[in-house]
Amino acid sequence: MTTRRDAVHDTLRNSEGFRSAQDVYAEMRLHGAKIGLTTVYRALQALADGGKVDMLRTDDGESVYRACATDSHHHHLVCRRCGHTVEVAGPAVERWAEMVGSEHGFTEITHTVEVFGTCSSCSSSVRAG
Repeated sequence: MTTRRDAVHDTLRNSEGFRSAQDVYAEMRLHGAKIGLTTVYRALQALADGGKVDMLRTDDGESVYRACATDSHHHHLVCRRCGHTVEVAGPAVERWAEMVGSEHGFTEITHTVEVFGTCSSCSSSVRAG
Protein backbone atom coordinates (compact mmCIF):
# COMPACT_ATOMS: atom_id res chain seq x y z
CA MET A 1 0.00 0.00 0.00
CA THR A 2 1.03 3.58 -0.49
CA THR A 3 1.78 5.80 2.46
CA ARG A 4 -1.34 7.89 1.89
CA ARG A 5 -3.51 4.81 1.48
CA ASP A 6 -2.03 3.47 4.73
CA ALA A 7 -2.89 6.76 6.43
CA VAL A 8 -6.49 6.61 5.20
CA HIS A 9 -6.73 2.98 6.36
CA ASP A 10 -5.30 3.91 9.77
CA THR A 11 -7.89 6.68 10.14
CA LEU A 12 -10.69 4.19 9.50
CA ARG A 13 -9.17 1.59 11.85
CA ASN A 14 -9.16 4.21 14.61
CA SER A 15 -12.77 5.22 13.94
CA GLU A 16 -16.00 3.69 15.10
CA GLY A 17 -18.68 2.91 12.58
CA PHE A 18 -18.90 3.92 8.96
CA ARG A 19 -17.43 7.25 7.80
CA SER A 20 -17.86 9.23 4.61
CA ALA A 21 -14.87 10.29 2.51
CA GLN A 22 -15.46 13.86 3.69
CA ASP A 23 -15.38 12.70 7.34
CA VAL A 24 -12.10 10.84 6.78
CA TYR A 25 -10.61 13.83 4.96
CA ALA A 26 -11.66 16.27 7.71
CA GLU A 27 -10.26 13.99 10.44
CA MET A 28 -6.94 13.60 8.63
CA ARG A 29 -6.61 17.34 8.01
CA LEU A 30 -7.47 18.02 11.66
CA HIS A 31 -4.49 15.86 12.63
CA GLY A 32 -2.14 17.66 10.24
CA ALA A 33 -2.17 15.35 7.22
CA LYS A 34 -1.42 17.06 3.93
CA ILE A 35 -3.83 15.13 1.74
CA GLY A 36 -6.46 16.12 -0.79
CA LEU A 37 -10.06 15.00 -0.84
CA THR A 38 -9.57 13.36 -4.25
CA THR A 39 -6.69 11.32 -2.83
CA VAL A 40 -8.92 10.20 0.06
CA TYR A 41 -11.62 9.10 -2.41
CA ARG A 42 -9.08 7.17 -4.50
CA ALA A 43 -7.55 5.53 -1.42
CA LEU A 44 -10.97 4.50 -0.10
CA GLN A 45 -11.93 3.01 -3.47
CA ALA A 46 -8.65 1.07 -3.68
CA LEU A 47 -9.06 -0.17 -0.10
CA ALA A 48 -12.65 -1.24 -0.81
CA ASP A 49 -11.60 -2.98 -4.05
CA GLY A 50 -8.86 -4.78 -2.11
CA GLY A 51 -11.24 -5.96 0.61
CA LYS A 52 -9.52 -3.90 3.30
CA VAL A 53 -12.56 -1.72 4.03
CA ASP A 54 -16.29 -2.22 3.85
CA MET A 55 -18.26 0.23 1.73
CA LEU A 56 -21.98 0.65 1.78
CA ARG A 57 -24.50 3.14 0.56
CA THR A 58 -26.74 4.79 3.09
CA ASP A 59 -30.47 5.19 2.54
CA ASP A 60 -29.77 8.60 0.98
CA GLY A 61 -27.18 7.15 -1.44
CA GLU A 62 -23.98 8.34 0.27
CA SER A 63 -21.00 5.95 0.21
CA VAL A 64 -19.55 5.30 3.65
CA TYR A 65 -16.56 3.21 4.68
CA ARG A 66 -15.29 1.21 7.65
CA ALA A 67 -12.19 -0.88 8.23
CA CYS A 68 -13.17 -4.55 7.96
CA ALA A 69 -13.37 -6.48 11.18
CA THR A 70 -13.02 -9.77 9.30
CA ASP A 71 -11.30 -10.94 6.13
CA SER A 72 -14.13 -13.28 5.15
CA HIS A 73 -17.05 -12.28 2.94
CA HIS A 74 -19.88 -10.81 4.99
CA HIS A 75 -22.94 -8.60 4.95
CA HIS A 76 -24.15 -5.85 7.29
CA LEU A 77 -27.04 -5.03 9.55
CA VAL A 78 -27.02 -1.23 9.90
CA CYS A 79 -29.03 0.92 12.32
CA ARG A 80 -30.65 3.83 10.48
CA ARG A 81 -30.53 6.03 13.57
CA CYS A 82 -27.09 5.60 15.14
CA GLY A 83 -25.16 3.74 12.43
CA HIS A 84 -24.34 0.75 14.67
CA THR A 85 -23.29 -2.05 12.32
CA VAL A 86 -23.08 -5.80 12.77
CA GLU A 87 -21.20 -8.02 10.32
CA VAL A 88 -23.17 -11.16 9.49
CA ALA A 89 -22.63 -14.24 7.34
CA GLY A 90 -25.27 -14.97 4.74
CA PRO A 91 -24.88 -18.47 3.31
CA ALA A 92 -28.44 -18.43 1.93
CA VAL A 93 -27.67 -15.16 0.12
CA GLU A 94 -24.49 -16.67 -1.33
CA ARG A 95 -26.39 -19.69 -2.68
CA TRP A 96 -29.18 -17.49 -4.07
CA ALA A 97 -26.76 -15.13 -5.86
CA GLU A 98 -24.93 -18.05 -7.48
CA MET A 99 -28.21 -19.71 -8.50
CA VAL A 100 -29.70 -16.54 -10.04
CA GLY A 101 -26.47 -15.76 -11.87
CA SER A 102 -26.21 -19.31 -13.20
CA GLU A 103 -29.85 -19.33 -14.35
CA HIS A 104 -29.09 -16.29 -16.50
CA GLY A 105 -25.71 -17.48 -17.78
CA PHE A 106 -23.61 -15.20 -15.60
CA THR A 107 -20.26 -16.20 -14.10
CA GLU A 108 -17.91 -14.58 -11.56
CA ILE A 109 -20.89 -13.49 -9.46
CA THR A 110 -20.32 -10.88 -6.77
CA HIS A 111 -22.82 -9.06 -4.61
CA THR A 112 -23.24 -6.64 -1.74
CA VAL A 113 -26.02 -6.90 0.83
CA GLU A 114 -26.83 -4.37 3.52
CA VAL A 115 -29.90 -4.70 5.71
CA PHE A 116 -31.10 -1.50 7.39
CA GLY A 117 -33.24 -1.31 10.52
CA THR A 118 -33.25 0.08 14.04
CA CYS A 119 -30.95 -1.46 16.65
CA SER A 120 -32.24 -2.54 20.04
CA SER A 121 -30.67 0.45 21.83
CA CYS A 122 -32.35 2.96 19.54
CA SER A 123 -35.63 1.04 19.64
CA SER A 124 -35.66 1.03 23.44
CA SER A 125 -34.78 4.74 23.65
CA VAL A 126 -37.73 5.59 21.36
CA ARG A 127 -40.09 3.49 23.53
CA ALA A 128 -38.72 5.04 26.73
CA GLY A 129 -39.02 8.61 25.37
